[in-house]
Amino acid sequence: MKHYDFADQLHALYDKACKLYASGQRGAETYFTAKESSFLAANGLTAQNVYDYAEDDTGGGGPGWDKALAIEMVRRDYFLNAQDGKPSGKTIDVDKMPAKTDAIKGIAWLPRLIPKAKAKLRGELPASLMFSCGGDRKFFQEHNIHPAEFLSLVWRNENNDGAIVDWVVRRQAAK
Repeated sequence: MKHYDFADQLHALYDKACKLYASGQRGAETYFTAKESSFLAANGLTAQNVYDYAEDDTGGGGPGWDKALAIEMVRRDYFLNAQDGKPSGKTIDVDKMPAKTDAIKGIAWLPRLIPKAKAKLRGELPASLMFSCGGDRKFFQEHNIHPAEFLSLVWRNENNDGAIVDWVVRRQAAK
């Protein structure tokens, strides 16, 4: 695996996905060759991850290449180092996720975002969920948090949700 060229290779796939989506082609499974899919898998990503970015970017909502790369660099680091390059083989159950309206310490969306970020780190998001979707981006913008910064925070405090909540509270107060 060529680590040095990871961002360049991902950028090429990202651009390809955006062009395919803009042309009307749908379905993550139709976007990449076997070799491209192998590259994604070797780095802890899926075609669905890239497809989701293309879908949101083409629609004009973001998150944009810069944020996508930052998010996927954190995920890749977790995959290669915390997971030793091995997928967990699990997928979270969307029906067990906290509601979008749930709040903790008066902060809506946060109870849902924490397990979603953990699932992103571990590669356990189902195709129906995207980390840094429109709702997540709204939360990040309102609380002045970069999505990759949040993902990194969750990794550092993977077993301490209270520390994550306290950090967000402090960030909110510093706005």
